[in-house]
Amino acid sequence: MSDGFQIGGIALTSRFFIGTGLFPNPYVQKEAIRASGAQVLTFAIRRINLESTEDDSILQHVQDESYVYLPNTSGARTADEAVRIARLARASGLSDWVKVEISANERTLLPDPIETLKATEILVKEGFTVLPYITDDPIMCKRLEEAGAAAVMPGAAPIGTGLGILNPYHLGLIVEDANVPIIVDAGLGSVSDVAQAMELGVSAVLMNTPVAKAKDPVRMALAMKLAIEAGRHSYLSGRIEKKKYASASSGYEAFKLS
Repeated sequence: MSDGFQIGGIALTSRFFIGTGLFPNPYVQKEAIRASGAQVLTFAIRRINLESTEDDSILQHVQDESYVYLPNTSGARTADEAVRIARLARASGLSDWVKVEISANERTLLPDPIETLKATEILVKEGFTVLPYITDDPIMCKRLEEAGAAAVMPGAAPIGTGLGILNPYHLGLIVEDANVPIIVDAGLGSVSDVAQAMELGVSAVLMNTPVAKAKDPVRMALAMKLAIEAGRHSYLSGRIEKKKYASASSGYEAFKLS
């Protein structure tokens, strides 16, 4: 029942991308990541010591494992800032993958679509594997794909809110029109949110806060992993059509008396 996918030429079997911040301590962080089964780890580049990544306090706890690093440009306000941050990360040998994250508003932390598209175009031309974080706008998601994004990461709701999927219709349209993996990033809060996202046909989900801030992050990581798997199986199986009226599974005629 192999059901993998690829990003930037790298084959992935886990559809859980997990963040490394906010955990109560390094031990819980490491155990939660292990329970998640994630292959891709994301973190803010501004939180990493780029002059000595091998000794960095965030990364040193996961260096004995084999992960794909997805550094993000969190904190950038313009395309130029995001590009500069990505270049520094690659020059340090950290990764040539980058999650472009450019916030336009401090209160909502919603991404700036214009600056995000601009940064994506520049970084793609420089050979980065670019995964832009964007709002759930079907048109902008398509523009990012056309700009060369290896995957597109629409948010379900503002980052860290746990509000769940505010607009499943838009996410469905994005998936339907995409030729690259769609990864739901930001706003998820529960296993039901995750299962719903996967049932819409997205390739993966990225989360940090719902796991790291749970009362039991390790168990929550496992729960999210199982929800991703269940939602994916449900999507591939094909749910029944919704109907306006009831229909008995054994047939109404079977209940009629002769």
